[in-house]
Formats: sequence, structure tokens, C-alpha cells
Amino acid sequence: MFGWFSKLKEQGVVGMNGRNAAYVLPNNPRRLYPLVDDKETTKRLTQDAGLNVPEMYGVIRAQHETKLLPDLLEKHDSFVIKPARGAGGNGILVITGKLGSHFLKPDDSFVSTEEIHFHISNILSGMYSLGGMPDKALIEYCVKFDPVFNGIAYQGVPDIRIIVYKGVPTMAMLRLPTRESDGKANLHQGAMGCGIDICTGKTTHAVWKNENHEMHPDTLQPVSGVQIPGWEELLRQASLGYSVTGLGYLGVDIVLDKDLGPLILELNARPGLAIQVANKTGLQSRLDKVEAVHHNLQSETQRVQYAMENFGS
Repeated sequence: MFGWFSKLKEQGVVGMNGRNAAYVLPNNPRRLYPLVDDKETTKRLTQDAGLNVPEMYGVIRAQHETKLLPDLLEKHDSFVIKPARGAGGNGILVITGKLGSHFLKPDDSFVSTEEIHFHISNILSGMYSLGGMPDKALIEYCVKFDPVFNGIAYQGVPDIRIIVYKGVPTMAMLRLPTRESDGKANLHQGAMGCGIDICTGKTTHAVWKNENHEMHPDTLQPVSGVQIPGWEELLRQASLGYSVTGLGYLGVDIVLDKDLGPLILELNARPGLAIQVANKTGLQSRLDKVEAVHHNLQSETQRVQYAMENFGS
């Protein structure tokens, strides 16, 4: 454990202060933050640019609009409710089915319509939003994860986080839901992080609760060597996130739907740094390389090609 932490340090791990001072502040003007801090704005922006995103079923902006909820939910057997300005996966409610007047969650427990009303009221009050400000509740398509993840995800939907620097995908990881994370793909809530080889799109190492693991803690299936389908297209979608927002240092979260393919789930102007632990390598050298060549990379195709040629494991 301590051995590979020391190795990580030698390989140029980027810390929080270094990330903010050298990459976030110089490359992400604050005037652009609203483009990614509000998920409704992000969705409309990426849709207009031709990127694939989960379909929006509705937006509840005020308490009196919750009266529209029964009609809205009646039309869908599965859906996700999330705060527009939430962070860290907090406040997300996933519904996978219905039984009478009750709604089924991924852990096979049920919630009533009244409980959903209460959850949305909490979202509107700002309980889950950045800075505790009043928020909106988004209701959208519930992703059906690609069968490639069968056996290495527990109940929820895995997602892929890609760090994009000046348009170049520099590092990626697969986040796998676990029983502890309650089916959510958030490392701070107990999900597992797997490094991904940028060149091939195959998973490499896996870390769960800051320890190396070769198998998923719940399914006990091996998590390395999994080929992410359509990898080059995922990198292209991530690179387009830079073109769409103008944010030079960006985290792009993508899910793979079994019917719809890759869908952009979220963009983040301050992506976390645990991706370095999952990949057992630091970001610094990769960011330095991009800094030296990005002026010569004019298109998404060139940026993706450069990444695949230079950032393999």
C-alpha cells in the first residue's frame, strides 16, 4: 500500500492545491462555471452540440409544480431524480420499476409517491445543492447499463470519468457501484475505481477504500482487462466537452447504455484527483505533455489520436 503511494508521488501526482493553482484557475474562467454547475444547462448545451445525453422527462422548479408529478411519473416505469446543482452523487434517487402505487429502487426496496414528493421538496430547498442554494429537481431517463459490466457492478450504473486537459483526454477510470455505495458510482460513497488504459480502453488496476483489489467486493468477479466498447468514440465525446464549454481542465462523466450507447452524464469544472490512485500514476507528466503540444492539436480527432498514442499504461 505505502509502496505504491510512494511510487505515485514519484510519478508526479497532482494535489488539490496544485490542481487549483496551476490548472483550474488559469484554464476555467468563473464566468463559464454555470455551464457545468447546473445540470439542466449542461444538458441543453451538450444536446445543442450534438452530444448524446439521457432524455429529460421533466423539471420541477418550485413547490407548487410538484402537483404535476403524478402525471409525469405515470408515463415512465423507470427514471432518475437528481438535483440540478448537486455534487458528489448526493440527492440522486433511482427508480427502476413500479408495483401499484409504489416505486422500486435498485436495492429492491420501495418508496411511495409521498416519499418522492418529500425527496423533491428537499432538493428544491437546496439540501443537496452546492452552497445550499435553492435548486431544481431534474427527472430523466434511467440508464440501462451495457452488459459488458455484468458481474462487476452492484445494482447501479457504472460510469466512466475522463479528465480532459485543453481538449486532450489525459486519464480515465471506471467507477463501479458496490453494495456500500448503495448502487451509486461515487468513490466517496464506497464505489470502486478502476484505471483505464487510454490507448486500448481496457481496465487495468482497481482500488476500493484505498486498497488494491483484483475482484469486485460484492460479485467477486475480476475487474481488470475489461474492454470498454466504443472506446475511441468515448474519448471523442469527452474531447468535445472542451469544445462545447471552453473549460480547459474538465472532468467528463459518461455512461454506457445497452440500447443508446455512450451518454454524457455530467461535466465537472473541478474534477477530483482519485483517478490518479485508480490508475496508479500521477497526472503531472501527462498534463505537461499536453501543455507542450496542444496548440498543434486543432480537432477532436487529432486530440484523441494524440492521447491514444501517448497515454497508454
